[in-house]
Amino acid sequence: MYSLKLAHMVKDHTGARVYNFYIDMRTPGKSYEEFYNKLLEEEVHFIRGRVAEVTDWAIKPEEDGKLIIRVEDTMVGTVRRIPVDMVILSTGLEPQRDAAQVATLFGISRSAEGFFAEAHPKLRPVETNTDGVFLAGCAQGPRDVPDTVAHAGAAASMALAMLNKGEVTISPAIASVDEKLCSACKTCLSVCPYSAISYIADANVARVNDALCKGCGTCVAACPAGAIRGRHFTDEQILAQIEGLLRDVN
Repeated sequence: MYSLKLAHMVKDHTGARVYNFYIDMRTPGKSYEEFYNKLLEEEVHFIRGRVAEVTDWAIKPEEDGKLIIRVEDTMVGTVRRIPVDMVILSTGLEPQRDAAQVATLFGISRSAEGFFAEAHPKLRPVETNTDGVFLAGCAQGPRDVPDTVAHAGAAASMALAMLNKGEVTISPAIASVDEKLCSACKTCLSVCPYSAISYIADANVARVNDALCKGCGTCVAACPAGAIRGRHFTDEQILAQIEGLLRDVN
């Protein structure tokens, strides 16, 4: 859709002959197929095939001073040489270079492509696993203008709803450190995905920030000294639940 929009703008402002080289044409979205048909009516030349090279090596008089596009036209099964004045590359969209540092700073997970990931694609599309941090636009992945505006409005409404509450509700199921057992090995600091644990140098112990902790239990399992426990989700409680389930099955 980016390349289609640019082709329309060039055609509309200059009247130039425009070629659009593509592999598969997909126009998902409201009125996007109609926009593609409009470009066909404007006589934009769509050629299905991957461009092999762009050179300035002319072999015909009409190619002098031109850029030569060599491309296989898969619809007719032939290789074509097309002289043009300008070549515009349609490049891919990728995350910012500091996306990993930002994700670590705010405790946000990322997708396989490196963009920030939402808490749930259907139920919480603009929220993250960190309360008060919301996603909008291309931070979450490649988006067009209508999608970006819609997501920005949703993120703004979520932020306003949180501010209007006047207080933050914290889940009671979080981790806690028994400072008498803590050996200050700092293992929990490296494994916490929410950066909710800090090392207190004066006391030589680790402490959990209740507002940041999500009760995932990673630090509980990783602590070699057994100094960290999950409130309201202890090993004894889990074992009791398992025993209760097995008793019902029997």
